[in-house]
Amino acid sequence: MLVIGIAGGTGSGKTTVARSIMNKLGSTNVTLISQDNYYIHHNGLSFAERESINYDHPNAFENTLLLEHLMELREGRSVNIPVYDFSQHARSAETIRIDVKPIVLIEGIHVLTDEELRNALNIKVFVDTDPDVRILRRLTRDINERGRTLQSVFDQYLTTVKPMHDAFIEPSKKYADIIIPEGGENEIGISMLTILTERYMIDRAAAYEIG
Repeated sequence: MLVIGIAGGTGSGKTTVARSIMNKLGSTNVTLISQDNYYIHHNGLSFAERESINYDHPNAFENTLLLEHLMELREGRSVNIPVYDFSQHARSAETIRIDVKPIVLIEGIHVLTDEELRNALNIKVFVDTDPDVRILRRLTRDINERGRTLQSVFDQYLTTVKPMHDAFIEPSKKYADIIIPEGGENEIGISMLTILTERYMIDRAAAYEIG
């Protein structure tokens, strides 16, 4: 199984890049997992307390569970991953069944920040997009899809999003094997990554047959 990690700042286009690869290679060959689903479940806290958590810090994610699920998939077993409800800052009661497929894409802001998670990746990608574009995309997404207000998005950006990006996400770019500027707008970069993925799978299959 080939595991590709796709990191980058908020609104950089990580999900668009991942979905473009899935569309090119086919959903029967590719599974997409979002690190966002693995936000720690603070079910013992009130809504106000959950609302005040720094969700842009690496420690906001339960990467141990993500790694457990990845190990299960590598061993040929399907997993049920959590679903995160951003409007409630909590995990939903629902889960998503993930079946075993040749390629797993893991996308998220801190995919390259965590050393253990990095070591579990075969290919490490960083989507590098202009900060002005990223904040506008986040503003649109959080208001339209996550029930946030303009003021709350503005406050969160200044207090946690930008500081955490500068402290953790941007520095993690040094671990990337491939950097794709401008995210989903970069058709050439996406095509190159797709070709690399196909080549990798062919080489793995050939090595398996020889072995």
